[in-house]
Amino acid sequence: MIIDFHTHLFPKQFIEAREKHFQNEPAFKMIYQYPKARLADIDDLLRHMDEAGIEQSVVFGFPWEQYDNFKRHNDYILEVVSRYPGRLIGFCCFSPLSVKGAREADRCISAGLKGVGELAVYAGGMNRSALDALDEVMALCRERDVPVLIHTNEPVGHQYPGKAPMTLREIYDMITRFPANRLVLAHWGGGLFFYALMKKEVKERLKNVWFDTAASPFLYKGTIYRIAAEIVGNDKILFGTDYPLLPATRYYKEMDSSGVSEEAKERILGMNAQELLS
Repeated sequence: MIIDFHTHLFPKQFIEAREKHFQNEPAFKMIYQYPKARLADIDDLLRHMDEAGIEQSVVFGFPWEQYDNFKRHNDYILEVVSRYPGRLIGFCCFSPLSVKGAREADRCISAGLKGVGELAVYAGGMNRSALDALDEVMALCRERDVPVLIHTNEPVGHQYPGKAPMTLREIYDMITRFPANRLVLAHWGGGLFFYALMKKEVKERLKNVWFDTAASPFLYKGTIYRIAAEIVGNDKILFGTDYPLLPATRYYKEMDSSGVSEEAKERILGMNAQELLS
């Protein structure tokens, strides 16, 4: 079974009037003000899944700052999951800085969503104030035993819309602060997995951490699959496309040429997600 762990869906009213939602939402404007920045609805995603042989997708919205926006978006995720329960797994999304985040997570998980994410602070990264704001959300997710998907990115290299000013220290401090939470770090965790090679401390701290592959063809050579599997284990990698950013076929091609075993590909493409979401 192939499971895409990282996809974004938007209701048609957000897609058809995206400019109206730029006000008081600087992160949304930063990423989606460009005409080439695609927004996809449920019909787009299902078509892509069928073409790519994806049985299930984890779906979520955007980390809106305004309560009305993230509530409407989460309601849409609840709606489409109820319409396609065998194909979609819904996560609840909001700004990690929102004082209403924990209440929204409680509402959505109680209504049937299976996790929280992709949480992101695009303007400031996961600094101490962001971690303080996440305390209540993380406590709820531990109590409900659901995973949390966090936006992370590499602290070096070229700039692009959605690249947060984030350090590896901040990412490491986050997993250290919430060791009992099951955390999925998007975009290969910004490269944090490399430090599992250290002889002390880090590998143990990564015990409840997984890494997704979202946007990988834009960021890394295909050999990252083999290298990451050697360092943290192929059971810690989750296939995610960041749809509609990239089609699944780009990932399949890179994985096929990366040198990972068929067993590793089977785990990355779906088995690890099944176990994490079970």
